[in-house]
Amino acid sequence: MSNPIDRLVQCLSRLPGIGEKTATRLAFHLVRASDEEARDLASALIEVTEEIRLCSVCANLTQADPCHTCSDVRRDSGLICVVSSPSDVVAIDKSGDFRGTFHVLHGLLSPLDGIGPNDLRIAELVRRLQFDSDGESLVQEVIIATNASVEGEATAMYMARMIKPLGVKVTRIASGIPVGGELEYTDRATIARAMSGRLPL
Repeated sequence: MSNPIDRLVQCLSRLPGIGEKTATRLAFHLVRASDEEARDLASALIEVTEEIRLCSVCANLTQADPCHTCSDVRRDSGLICVVSSPSDVVAIDKSGDFRGTFHVLHGLLSPLDGIGPNDLRIAELVRRLQFDSDGESLVQEVIIATNASVEGEATAMYMARMIKPLGVKVTRIASGIPVGGELEYTDRATIARAMSGRLPL
């Protein structure tokens, strides 16, 4: 039988961004924690695995279906922001500037890792672009907000090719020099993108 601490370290080290040293530190912290703290953590883990599911509309993580964003009548359902992960929804929502809805892909296209279009929630997005009796889409714009990485760009281009023929406007979030960033410390690709995406004053 394996040592319970070793097993806990192994479990924690499987989490993204947690190496063996951090996992060991967390494990010993949990061992020293009170029974109540340990039970609270265990209960929270069980609760999240049993009660959290994907929203049937946007594929975001939710306890209720549809999620609070999709069921909020104050949101603009004609505007869909496509992101790669649920954490991106949180980041964009915290800005307070976006009042549309979301669609979560749960990944990015990456042929080298064996991730193709069928592994993402792209088909579900296309199904959301419903059309009325006049053949007009009920969605006016799809904003693609994937990362400015090779995989993010490939995913954005693929989706644009899928959606544009349907007559729906497709846009890409701007990228470039971050607020407070300094040019001398910015890489060439970011500067090039900022220059090509410049706006009139």
